[in-house]
Amino acid sequence: YYSGGYLATLQIPRLGVNVKVYQGTDTSQLAKGAGHFPATSIWDGNVAVAGHNRGTNCYFGEIHKLAQGDTVTLTTKLGKRTYAVTGVFKVDETDSSMLAATADNCITLYTCVRGQSAYRWCVRAVEI
Repeated sequence: YYSGGYLATLQIPRLGVNVKVYQGTDTSQLAKGAGHFPATSIWDGNVAVAGHNRGTNCYFGEIHKLAQGDTVTLTTKLGKRTYAVTGVFKVDETDSSMLAATADNCITLYTCVRGQSAYRWCVRAVEI
């Protein structure tokens, strides 16, 4: 962890996002920044991160507008990785398939769909 208790920083240049990533996806973590799904890796394989899409910390409010090839950068004490978006998906809130471990390095971003509580936006990006 970095001083301040966060695991990483996440940057999404197209959206002007630069946010700290905390361990866990509960209200307390998301009130400070983005949250890392503890069941996923923070470095190798699939790194999954959640964020709010409205309110004070709405860092992920526009992730559904990302396009193929847009970049996402994750910086941890282990190093810095840049990923390119490969897809944006609207998934059921109970669909956790995108949290599964992967052999390749990728990052998966989650947020709620405004006005549709039964769904989540899910963005997948692979290391470049």
